[in-house]
Amino acid sequence: MNAHSSWLAKSKIAHRGLHDEHAPENTLAAFEKAIQKGYAIELDARQISDDTIVVYHDKSLCRLTGCDGYTAGLEKTALDDLKICNTNHTIPTLQQVLDFVDGRTPLLIEIKNDTMDGKFEKDLLALLGNYKGDFAVQSFNPYSLEFCKKLAPQILRGQLATKFDRTDKHTKQERKKLNKLKMLKISEPHFLAYDVRFLPNKFVTKARKKGTLLLGWTIGSTQDYERAKDLVDNIIFEGYEA
Repeated sequence: MNAHSSWLAKSKIAHRGLHDEHAPENTLAAFEKAIQKGYAIELDARQISDDTIVVYHDKSLCRLTGCDGYTAGLEKTALDDLKICNTNHTIPTLQQVLDFVDGRTPLLIEIKNDTMDGKFEKDLLALLGNYKGDFAVQSFNPYSLEFCKKLAPQILRGQLATKFDRTDKHTKQERKKLNKLKMLKISEPHFLAYDVRFLPNKFVTKARKKGTLLLGWTIGSTQDYERAKDLVDNIIFEGYEA
């Protein structure tokens, strides 16, 4: 599978949709705006307590809904009661997003999962198995991608990465492996999505020379784009129209 010949190399990708104060991140409104502008969409997928997969970035509900508690503790019946950023928009399920987008633009789905049991990945891939549009999955968790590789090797998968430091949850040994991209041996990704703040990077350059497609995240301005455009194959952006 050649990610360079896919939409991943050709369609600029709107981070959590093309969002603003009226169309908050990861809502159907933000996704519709991205579609109308011709952008692909990056979104975040989490699994909640009743096994529903929702589109929401944070572990906590506080930042976007003003409510206490954790996303993982939700049930589907509570979603319509949670309003995003003081608007009428609510947390959509992934199924709602798939039905809404309906192949009108490609989707880059970030798997937000720190566990290693494979259940979330299995449920996610079962849901995506009926989807007719273009999509790819990505994750910081190489073991999530390993499950995807085993369960659905035909699906484009990408390793998210950054330069981890002591403030991160990983052990020193884990940080060393992650920063040197040693975990690519586990995930065997079709593409790499890397934090542009830490580019150029010799380990990323090495991966790119081997033919790995490189996405840069998150581009927040035309100045960011000008600095990064020769370092990456495509961008994930927000805060302006690329």
